[in-house]
Amino acid sequence: MLRVENLTFAHPGQATPYVFSLAANAGEVTAISGVSGSGKSTLLDLLAGFLEPSTGQVTLDGQDLLPLPPEARPVSLLLQSESLFEHLSAARNIALGLPAGASKAEARALIAAALAEVGLEGVGEQRAATLSGGQKQRAALARTLLRARPVLLLDEPFSALDDETRAVIRDLVRTLTVRHDWHTLLVSHHADDVEALASRRYVLRDGRLSASEPGTEK
Repeated sequence: MLRVENLTFAHPGQATPYVFSLAANAGEVTAISGVSGSGKSTLLDLLAGFLEPSTGQVTLDGQDLLPLPPEARPVSLLLQSESLFEHLSAARNIALGLPAGASKAEARALIAAALAEVGLEGVGEQRAATLSGGQKQRAALARTLLRARPVLLLDEPFSALDDETRAVIRDLVRTLTVRHDWHTLLVSHHADDVEALASRRYVLRDGRLSASEPGTEK
């Protein structure tokens, strides 16, 4: 289980610090809702190690994550802008998630398997710039598969997609979360995303997280 306990942080000039506490199970999506500027992305940056909290704990199955630098944390972060290099092929973008020391044969096999798992067979050699929005998010998820990190942070990952593509990629996220036992944290303004994916829900109000019941996220 991923546990966040009394994690506090304040940006420069912020009078009252944020206070974050939550629990997220493996194989489930935990949703975090709240108005713009309420601190949702700040929480994800703290979990990823891009910001340092004043106090509190973050543990994964009992392991303290706070002393670890961002590159050593068992965390992947997926943004709405996909974070792909447009001039590289889909396969080369995905290869950035390969484990260190993989041979060329192992790399080819891992990339092919990841492409197949996210439904991108046959497009590995296409430049990222030529891919649709949905294909780019599939490629980003494939790269996450190769990283094999058990915590997936999603910051408005579907906001640039049309409704049909959004539903397809949501289904893919749910499937991968269950299949790989990810602890998936979803930040979204869209009630449909939360309704479709979340097993556990939190709302961020006045700088604090509180558990919510379905239909009360706004």
